[in-house]
Amino acid sequence: QVQLVESGGGLEQAGGSLRLSCAASGRTFTVYGMGWFRQAPGKEREPVATISRSGITDYADSVKGRFAISRDNAKNTLYLQMSSLKPEDTAVYYCAASFTTGFSLSPSVYDSWGQGTQVTVSS
Repeated sequence: QVQLVESGGGLEQAGGSLRLSCAASGRTFTVYGMGWFRQAPGKEREPVATISRSGITDYADSVKGRFAISRDNAKNTLYLQMSSLKPEDTAVYYCAASFTTGFSLSPSVYDSWGQGTQVTVSS
């Protein structure tokens, strides 16, 4: 089992920046791809970004050029640097880990999920 704990969320003004972290513990050597997802009130969970163990990345169109995903395998930590924030980025952000897939924006391939961290962007 792998446990994931997100941190770094909060309230930020539009145009500002936030950095989310996700600390993994447990059987971290079994983790391949990792990803960030988000869920706004009344909406379905949607993908944000994904990264492989070797650093290959992919992003949802809505965040390309504004968000950057990275991971430190030695520290078992996943990051999401968010810049040029918009009110529509307001959501609970979740990190996820896959034991089978290198990287994917599909939530179905992920096996472990964190509890989420709230990001609120004011206009």
